[in-house]
Amino acid sequence: MSAEAGTPGLAPYQVRARNGAAASENKIHDNEVARQYGFAGGLVPGVTIYAYMTRPALERFGPDWLSRGTISARFVKPFYEGELVTVRTRDAGAGRIELEAVNEAGEVCATGAASLPETSGEAPALLREESLPPRKARPPASEAAFRRTPALGTLRFAFDTGAPAAVFLDEIADTHPLYRGPGAPAHPGYLIRYANTVLVENVELGPWIHVSSDSRHFGTIGHGESFSVRAAVTGLFERKGHRFVTLDVQVVAGATRVVLSTVHTAIYDIRKVAAS
Repeated sequence: MSAEAGTPGLAPYQVRARNGAAASENKIHDNEVARQYGFAGGLVPGVTIYAYMTRPALERFGPDWLSRGTISARFVKPFYEGELVTVRTRDAGAGRIELEAVNEAGEVCATGAASLPETSGEAPALLREESLPPRKARPPASEAAFRRTPALGTLRFAFDTGAPAAVFLDEIADTHPLYRGPGAPAHPGYLIRYANTVLVENVELGPWIHVSSDSRHFGTIGHGESFSVRAAVTGLFERKGHRFVTLDVQVVAGATRVVLSTVHTAIYDIRKVAAS
């Protein structure tokens, strides 16, 4: 996609990157620790970049996209605090747009696509609910641990349009009125954040990186609705010294209504750069 490319009538979406996870348990977002792995500073979370990339999809397809749309995002280079993020689009036909997020130097840092199928299609079969391990008893993340317990423990929440959902909207600087007010649906970036949470709450991780999500929406969640987050390990592999895990994640409203299904991939064991 060239610098001038874009979907007719849809201007590039621009936002200043914010590293809202600098103080989190995942120290890849900490400047000092991230530099030990060869980065220029703490990484802006993949969830945040994913959230930025959902905005052009909503603008292009409208509110129906939240109920039956798809989006994929792959993070190929980091964004850092304060960088200007530009999300560009290209019409790919058949109700689909291609997405890329570039930094101020014009480097492509994330790629993806979004679409609005004519129907939502059939939701996937429900993943089993499983018991969550006590936090202090989480096993260290490893291939053995994931193979031993591929069905991850289930998380349970209730959606509130106040905190923390409103805090998340401020963090990603998304001012779209659809997400504000008592009748607002959960932001898709807010929901994808729970794909990270279900991993963190099941295994003990050192610094780690969210590298991609491939999602399909089947509905929305409104204020006061209870929901669960279920996940299962579907892939384990190594590439260039990094160890990856792929999860099948579902956000389930009430007891049975799948509202989001995503294939979520992370580097759970990052290769450290050699000391000079």
